[in-house]
Amino acid sequence: MSEGGASAPRAPKESIPTAPTAPTAPTAPTAPTAPAVQAVQEPARTAAPRPGRRSGPPDPALRPGAARRTGLLVTLILGGLTATPPLAMDMYLPSLPEVTRSLHAPAATVQLTLTACLAGMALGQLVVGPMSDRWGRRRPLLAGLAVYVLATALCALAPNVEVLVAFRLAQGLAGAAGIVIARAVVRDLYDGVAMARFFSTLMLISGVAPIVAPLIGGQILRVTDWRGVFVVLTVVGVLLGAVVWTRLPETLPPAGRHEGGVGQALRSMRGLLADRAFTGYMIAGGFAFAALFAYISASPFVIQEIYGASPQTFSLLFGLNSVGLVAVGQINGKVLVGRVRLDRVLAVGLTVVILAAGALLLMATGALGEVGLAPVAAALFVLMSAMGVTLPNTQALALMRTRHNAGSASALLGTSSFLIGAVASPLVGIAGEHTAVPMAVVQLAAALVALACFVAMCRPGKEATSTETVTAETLSTGEES
Repeated sequence: MSEGGASAPRAPKESIPTAPTAPTAPTAPTAPTAPAVQAVQEPARTAAPRPGRRSGPPDPALRPGAARRTGLLVTLILGGLTATPPLAMDMYLPSLPEVTRSLHAPAATVQLTLTACLAGMALGQLVVGPMSDRWGRRRPLLAGLAVYVLATALCALAPNVEVLVAFRLAQGLAGAAGIVIARAVVRDLYDGVAMARFFSTLMLISGVAPIVAPLIGGQILRVTDWRGVFVVLTVVGVLLGAVVWTRLPETLPPAGRHEGGVGQALRSMRGLLADRAFTGYMIAGGFAFAALFAYISASPFVIQEIYGASPQTFSLLFGLNSVGLVAVGQINGKVLVGRVRLDRVLAVGLTVVILAAGALLLMATGALGEVGLAPVAAALFVLMSAMGVTLPNTQALALMRTRHNAGSASALLGTSSFLIGAVASPLVGIAGEHTAVPMAVVQLAAALVALACFVAMCRPGKEATSTETVTAETLSTGEES
């Protein structure tokens, strides 16, 4: 397929219209001084999802076969990009106990390798997001993937845990490009309900990574040590970069880019943060992700060290939990979205996370007596499954607040999630390797904060109509819509 898509031999930016072609699909203004009357009107909740409004697959009404083929390929590529974090972290999880022995480092220090990668992904998004708004999506993405491959290869050569932490930080900084730009591309292509459904589709694709990654990591440890895991990750990064280079079209036309520098990026972010509901969704999603990452960071020690499971058993349980997350995500996208208000679905998801985390805390403290691995695994399965409606809906509801500056908005969403998750990582190991209480406490506290921010700042129900209409002037001036 050519770079412009299966049905367009020219470069995508040449085939993207820069002016409205229909009264119901206005093109983004080229400057933040556009009049406030040009409001961003999202499709009605009953509208069927439509392909990109400015780029990407051609209009399916004109060439349906080509649009479907191009759309499927772009979907697979974006799924691969969003799979970068679980690949970088989950494939490495079964080897954490071995790393502590190999590098003669305590468990809390080894967990900093996860924190460093997560912090790097958080900070990198703040840089890459505005870059993609200025220079388009492809160039920053390809540069980030190249550095990611180099940093991952160097992780395999780390002589001690301090060097490994440094290389994991670099790996996260570069890997941020795939995360933030994938979300920005979705915002380039989709609106409203269609965007929420697409995020659920991405969860299906990227959800394969946490299912397969620990299984692969466990099998790699049968034939080599933890360094071999990073060799495999390097190969995966090379393959993903080659596919992006040859198959992913540009989705942001020159007319939709911002010429300003750092000042313009900061002003656009300030405008986004001034929208109370956007900030509420951002914080709620960040703390929900913290509950998820507390599980990711602590579960290898909880399941293997406390309950005596093998790396292979841990990998199977981790994969099963990921299946639950993917399955619920598909129910969200195929059944709930368009039929039930997204804020209601999000509220139910956060409530289920709180109940599961509370059950884990009771079991960890012994309030329910001595329990085995099965009840703990069941509670973790429920918690992970609820993330299938929590994470995609916080992202969709937040991005519905903005059509412009999608890269900056995506950067803020990703940075907040990864920074809060990075703080949660060392907390779960603060009491050592032989208790699950810190993990349960972090999960419960994070879920409670997420629900409180959602209710107080997003005002579910009251914000139902305004969530889908935000003016360009709001985002450029920082005034609340």
